[in-house]
Amino acid sequence: MLIPKVTTFLMFNGNAEEAINLYVNTFEDAEILTLVKYGEDSGEMAGAVQHAIFRIKDQVLMAIDNVNGVDIDMTPAMSLYVTVESTMEMEHLFSKLKSGGAILMPKTEMPPTFREFTWIVDKFGVNFQLALPEKQ
Repeated sequence: MLIPKVTTFLMFNGNAEEAINLYVNTFEDAEILTLVKYGEDSGEMAGAVQHAIFRIKDQVLMAIDNVNGVDIDMTPAMSLYVTVESTMEMEHLFSKLKSGGAILMPKTEMPPTFREFTWIVDKFGVNFQLALPEKQ
């Protein structure tokens, strides 16, 4: 597998596997490519995600669990921008990703570019901008 030269890398505070599973089960055409956990002999780190690579559509992402003992929050200064293909896909992604999270920008029309646009943060602190373009 060829990893792009620039890849989004997410660090979670102990829930990387749960987040990755949410994403690959929410998005169509998504899969976990590799997921390596710390072994039983790793003390407090045992079971934490040491390194994972997953794919959503044609985008490769990496993730780990933060094991340094200091939680580091995600920030809305970085978001995953997702172009959706239909109102049904928009509703599915919006519903799944906002669950336990927050709506930063409600779904709205943004003519002439978008039929629908929203910005949400999921329960893990990852920010998503979902955009349904106007029909061409």
